[in-house]
Amino acid sequence: MSTRNDGRSPSEPRAVTIERGFARRSNGSALYRCGGTTLLVTANLTEAVPGWLEGKGTGWLTAEYMMLPGSTSPRKERRADSRSTEIQRLIGRSLRAAVDTRALGPRTLHLDAEVIDADGGTRTAAITGAFVAVVDALLATLGPDATRTVLKDSVSAVSVGIVNGQGLLDLDYVEDVGAEVDLNVVRLGGGGLVEVQGTGEGGTFSRNQLTELLDLAELGLDLLTKAQREALGADWPF
Repeated sequence: MSTRNDGRSPSEPRAVTIERGFARRSNGSALYRCGGTTLLVTANLTEAVPGWLEGKGTGWLTAEYMMLPGSTSPRKERRADSRSTEIQRLIGRSLRAAVDTRALGPRTLHLDAEVIDADGGTRTAAITGAFVAVVDALLATLGPDATRTVLKDSVSAVSVGIVNGQGLLDLDYVEDVGAEVDLNVVRLGGGGLVEVQGTGEGGTFSRNQLTELLDLAELGLDLLTKAQREALGADWPF
């Protein structure tokens, strides 16, 4: 079993820290660090829904995602692009899997994920950190009883891939760029898969390799759910 460029074993994720309440003027927020990747995710609840949902008695959750100019080298231009649009749609779909929008009522949860420092796995980090921000936003605006009603489960996400023929958990940027196979896996805390995005970047991969990568992802997702639970402490809603 070989070690990686940062000394981790193939099945070892990067260290995660979650700081709640980082943005004081948001209903909920989390500063999420995963190895060299850092994001700020905020969640805010408004008493309105998009026009196409008015009068239907249900709520909505939407997300925006941006990499700040200084998060990469060279500097990234501050503008929307197709990658950001695809990622924010993924974040929205993932969090809606954990939120009962009908129980939310005619309200909208707005998530904003800002990448401060990018070293791979920014979309999966955004999803994992966003769940903590959502919990705090619901607690601050609706209270604990309603929060437990609105939330169906926790949700987290992790990347896995094959690099130089080896399956790896939680790829950093160097590994991601060199991966022959790259997967992003989103899962509820209770075990239901929400989304699996998989690409053979440098060729094809077998059904057995896919199973091995999903098993590797499960290890990481269990640890991320534990990190979310520890960050929320007594506020864990399940």
